[in-house]
Amino acid sequence: MRLRIDLAYDGTDFSGWAAQPGLRTVQGTLEAALATALRVPDVRVVVAGRTDAGVHARGQVAHVDVEPEVLVASAGRSTEPPVDALVRRLNGILPADLRVRRVREAPPGFDARFSATWRRYAYRVADHPDLVDPLHRHHVLAWSRPLDLDAMNEAASGLLGLRDFAAFCKRREGATTVRTLLELEWRRDPAGVAVARVVADAFCHSMVRALVGCLLAVGEGRRPPGWAVELMTARERNPALTVVHAHGLTLEEVGYPADDQLEAQATRARARRDPA
Repeated sequence: MRLRIDLAYDGTDFSGWAAQPGLRTVQGTLEAALATALRVPDVRVVVAGRTDAGVHARGQVAHVDVEPEVLVASAGRSTEPPVDALVRRLNGILPADLRVRRVREAPPGFDARFSATWRRYAYRVADHPDLVDPLHRHHVLAWSRPLDLDAMNEAASGLLGLRDFAAFCKRREGATTVRTLLELEWRRDPAGVAVARVVADAFCHSMVRALVGCLLAVGEGRRPPGWAVELMTARERNPALTVVHAHGLTLEEVGYPADDQLEAQATRARARRDPA
């Protein structure tokens, strides 16, 4: 059976999602806890979207395949449903900066990565001394200059749609940089912190942090709003573009279609995307 796992983590002390020898990662920590809780020697999970070192998540999704009898046996004498017992056992094993929020049997055709239709990130920036809170230093970027959110939104509007984001991505051999950017908008939260809402079908490596770096340059007046489209049109990284720090970035939510569309979505997502 396939289990869907909803989880959250503070990425400060993790070397990103992906398991790496000798490094503390979210995947490695979660897989070790699952192996212990399920009493099996080895577990492999698939995630909706890999996060870089220092990036946080409130709404990450993963899946794991397990034999039904193994799940039942792992609950021991508990009278809880086996998936609820697994959540309790996992959170008793996991460190405080990684929490499993829910485990449930996944519907047929579900794939945490390929069935997803969108991912939503938030990037938070405190651009005035009154907004810089030491208690939030691990997930809000402190910025020394005030930002013009109207100019940033003007710049962002030209980036929406199916595009080649090579200028905003760290290239990986054989990987496409074509993505559909559904939303990119800045607003201030009730405290006044500038928050970017970034939604796309998927993201390539460092894409959100590069987009934010571009828009911060616009927001503080160093670049005109049209600079964002100029960068994207060039389809190559510009040394003038700064990739901002990871700690301001949080994966907030992953979206999936109705259950009867999960398998079809996974098939579509595996196909290579090309710009219009």
